[in-house]
Amino acid sequence: MSVFKAYDIRGIYNKDFDKNTAYKVGFFLPGLLKSNSVVVGRDIRLTSDEIFDYLCKGITDSGANVIDIGLSTTPMVYFATVFLKASASVQITASHNPKEYNGMKISRAEAIPVGGDTGLKELKRLCNSEKIVPVPDSKKGKIEKKDIYNDYLSFQKKFLPDISSLNISVDCSNGMSSLFAEKLFGEKTHYINNKMDGSFPAHEPNPLDEKNCKQIEEEVLKNKSDIGIIYDGDADRVMFIDEKGRFIPADIVTAIIGSYYLSKEKGSVLVDIRTSKSTTEYLKKKGATDVYIWKVGHAFAKMKIREKKCIFGGELAGHYYFRDFFNCDSGILASLLVLQIVVQLKKDNKKLSSLVDEIVVYKNSGEINFKLERKKEAVSEIYDKYSKLNPNSILDFDGYRIEFDDWWFNIRLSNTEPYLRLVVEAKTDEELQEHFSELKNIIQKYQ
Repeated sequence: MSVFKAYDIRGIYNKDFDKNTAYKVGFFLPGLLKSNSVVVGRDIRLTSDEIFDYLCKGITDSGANVIDIGLSTTPMVYFATVFLKASASVQITASHNPKEYNGMKISRAEAIPVGGDTGLKELKRLCNSEKIVPVPDSKKGKIEKKDIYNDYLSFQKKFLPDISSLNISVDCSNGMSSLFAEKLFGEKTHYINNKMDGSFPAHEPNPLDEKNCKQIEEEVLKNKSDIGIIYDGDADRVMFIDEKGRFIPADIVTAIIGSYYLSKEKGSVLVDIRTSKSTTEYLKKKGATDVYIWKVGHAFAKMKIREKKCIFGGELAGHYYFRDFFNCDSGILASLLVLQIVVQLKKDNKKLSSLVDEIVVYKNSGEINFKLERKKEAVSEIYDKYSKLNPNSILDFDGYRIEFDDWWFNIRLSNTEPYLRLVVEAKTDEELQEHFSELKNIIQKYQ
């Protein structure tokens, strides 16, 4: 499987790619993006320093300069790209993947993502087939360290409410959110796994997998917290736990954050193709002028938000995109805005769980992963069957979302992992189980 994915470069380090790949990416990237300097940040993964060294050697051998912002969250690199008026940036990270993975997220000017169709395919071609001829020593680029920590911290603080009334528990997953969590949430907050450690000793840095949320769920109950917050490895994603210790699906969080924005102004919101009708209906009820459904992945979402001039967007994977943040995603910014809502709920003597229960009116399977050898054949059979049953609508831009009167499903191939992904939603538990079983039986024929 190629490490050049639909919206980043990612794989098992020293198996799927190595330092030579990092060097080639560095060498060809400045020319591809027509940039004479590249902002580079990195996460705490055990292989990030080596990737940094070889990526930077490639950049400087091409004649371009490196602006080294050091250890950083991925959103911090987006901020640096705009703040420093850079025309290219790279964050070295594998986001939420296990410790043996690493990768690179690439952006151009204004923190616009470089995805498969906007540069990564061409970068792959260059790395695989073009000859490397370093510039003479006299023309090689330089590496300049740049400290933007306080600038980015100040930017985030603009969205921080008065949380003195709240009891908060936070799981940093031993990842990059530890750079900022205590500075933002203060000493009163309960922290776990808040020491950066690229071996991720407590659990994998993937809060979308509910088994990784067990610790924070227990902390919320133990501490009698109003809310629990858990970040992924590079802090571009975040998940939440209500005061009952219940995991809140990210599409429901999209509705919560949407209600914050829509209480201030009317506008359009972007969601991904897996999003619950509980969310889309709630957003419309709260005054969304349009709710656009689009492809999964930050490279797709950021471009569509710009095109549609959305005020906000959210994905089932825990990415939330903000017009207030250059149309980029930020786990920490999302958590600050959710805290705005929780503060108001507490003033009104309400709980976060009551808002969640108000939003959720359908039964949802969540996203279920199937590891298959013949993924395309399974999708083809499912489409052939259900497209002939007179559905209300069929969306076909990221797998298929097929909707009927009382239920819908989305079936899609993962862009980053060897999985077939399925979401099913219905009005009742019985209908959900019936339709899920039907689909599962078809999929399992191709295992």
